[in-house]
Amino acid sequence: MLKIKDDVNLEELESFGYEDLGVCYKYYGNSDILGFISINKGTREIKRIHPYSLREEANEDEVQDLIQAGLVEKVDDK
Repeated sequence: MLKIKDDVNLEELESFGYEDLGVCYKYYGNSDILGFISINKGTREIKRIHPYSLREEANEDEVQDLIQAGLVEKVDDK
């Protein structure tokens, strides 16, 4: 599972186009208007939300900009 590192200020996500919705940050991306990336503020988990897909885990391509900026870490599923 991918998550935002604990030492990252979540407000940094806004500079990457993520919108603060109170309990999470949301990003629509460039290619798929129906789906979006959600980052839970409490757990910092990165999820992929799409109405036509059961896959919830975001892949590295979908958050490449955050990975390149050093904001993401990969952790084992609990």
